[in-house]
Amino acid sequence: MANIFVNINSSTQNYPIIICNEDISDLKKKILSYATGKKFLVVISEKVNKLYGKALGFENCEKFILKDGEKEKNFHNYQKILNRAFKMQLSRNDALIAIGGGVVGDIAGFAASTYMRGIKFIQVPTTLLACVDSSVGGKTGIDTNFGKNLIGSFYQPKAVIINTNFLNTLDDRQFKTGLGEVVKYAFIEKSCKCEEELNLTNFISENFENILLKNPDSLKNLITICIKLKVSVVQKDEKEGNLRKILNFGHTYGHAIEKYTNYKKYTHGEAIVKGIIFAFNLAVKRNLIDINYKYFADDVIKKFNFKTIPDYPIEKMVKLMKMDKKADSDYITFILPVDYSIVEEFKFTEKDLLY
Repeated sequence: MANIFVNINSSTQNYPIIICNEDISDLKKKILSYATGKKFLVVISEKVNKLYGKALGFENCEKFILKDGEKEKNFHNYQKILNRAFKMQLSRNDALIAIGGGVVGDIAGFAASTYMRGIKFIQVPTTLLACVDSSVGGKTGIDTNFGKNLIGSFYQPKAVIINTNFLNTLDDRQFKTGLGEVVKYAFIEKSCKCEEELNLTNFISENFENILLKNPDSLKNLITICIKLKVSVVQKDEKEGNLRKILNFGHTYGHAIEKYTNYKKYTHGEAIVKGIIFAFNLAVKRNLIDINYKYFADDVIKKFNFKTIPDYPIEKMVKLMKMDKKADSDYITFILPVDYSIVEEFKFTEKDLLY
């Protein structure tokens, strides 16, 4: 078992990230050790409940089962979670527990942050994407018809408990969507300003076959590296005032793809990988990097054989990117590579991108 501690200066609640691979039937006791109130509500993915509900041991009356898919991260389900909490008469000393992927964590975290202005929140990520990224850092939210995560809050959990055994039943496509975020961290590592020299790109190059085979030690090390990088960023910039913006590498264009395809055709990680490729191409076009670095990046990305996404009409993509929460009235914001594992923020007008 590995423990990483998140210490955020602006928060009175610093918390542990626990990485383990113990039997899932023993997980309930560990989760409830952080839910110190008398009551709790578990928001759990439908798929996870079918696979692990019996082993986890929570009663049906303690669970809100959320259907799977990005489309479920909406106002309606947010309200249903709150209504369930009210009916259970949860107090501010009680807890909301999220067991599932990023969708479950985001909507449950947003509900926890707003119910009675905030109750205890515990994250139990069950996908690689949630393990390496969305469960850490306190971003919560729901989607609207205008775009992804446009309504949300920064709300740190009481604890994040990662059990790598959940990943054994993750299908290949969902596993690779997590690897999309892993690749993102490889290209921003030096900008994360982590005190440790983690060398994620080298780790990927040397261990990609074991990673794809879900070797337990390789997965544990991979998750640990990514979390250390994210924690380094979040501790320095909790609410995306400056440094944390680098975590959006690949996301401006990636979110536009998700919106353009109604969140149905591609996974988040697939869209982010396409966004990373777009960012490298844009950086070459703007003479920010040498073409050889782009070729190097292409080689790293190819190791995981991600799903290929076509180039959609740039005019339509630009309109969607202007709706991104990082955009303003005149500019679209991109995080672009400027050197090996180093990225910076750039702003472009619509005309800059079209011509």
